[in-house]
Amino acid sequence: MNSAKILIVDDEKAILQMIEFVLRKEGFENIYTAGNAEEGMRLLHEYSADIILLDVMLPDRTGFDLGPQIRSNSDAHLIYLTARTTDLDRLTGFAVGGDDYVTKPFNPLEIAARIKARLRRGVVETAVQSVVAPNVDPRQRYDFGGFVMDERAGELLVGGRSTPCPAQAYQLLLFLCRNPNIVFSKAQLYESVWGYDGLGDDNTVMVHVRKIRERIEPDPSCPRYLLTIRGLGYKLVKGEKE
Repeated sequence: MNSAKILIVDDEKAILQMIEFVLRKEGFENIYTAGNAEEGMRLLHEYSADIILLDVMLPDRTGFDLGPQIRSNSDAHLIYLTARTTDLDRLTGFAVGGDDYVTKPFNPLEIAARIKARLRRGVVETAVQSVVAPNVDPRQRYDFGGFVMDERAGELLVGGRSTPCPAQAYQLLLFLCRNPNIVFSKAQLYESVWGYDGLGDDNTVMVHVRKIRERIEPDPSCPRYLLTIRGLGYKLVKGEKE
């Protein structure tokens, strides 16, 4: 059985029951459910969830309202659940701290697959960090001139200053730093960073590319580090020397 703690917050009882039923069949035991924002936050503080499934339209507060509050206290993987499907809604979800965005109606098995993929990725990262030869540290500093990714410190430095970076954007930038001057399609980036294939969409990668550019680029509208390769994807290069 999987020991990950999963919090589901949705005011539709049928959805809560459906997701919980499927997740338990898939081997998850520690599942907590709430029908409103207040109860959801209480359970989060009490149980420190690893995964949060959060409805956007709740009776007391919106899931978007809760995003920054959750992020200030938790590193849990936050997946928004909503019937709102516009690009603006998706962008808002990512902007307020969401890691993923699932639109209703959805197949609960898709939710289970996303959760398993995220947890599997976390296990792999932990294993890689632990199986290291003595006195050898695989974590490095990637210096691109205008910015530095210090993997050992888990820090992004822009112009020599520590710059906050959302978790998924950080992981995407770290992946690109480890693989400079290589063009990756959106699908390849999605699979490499989010950990599952065929379940995401272009918007997820595009939003996080935008977040990265807002932090590392002198002019995000005219990038010189994280480049768009028309028809192919993105690649990270060292900018021209000033």
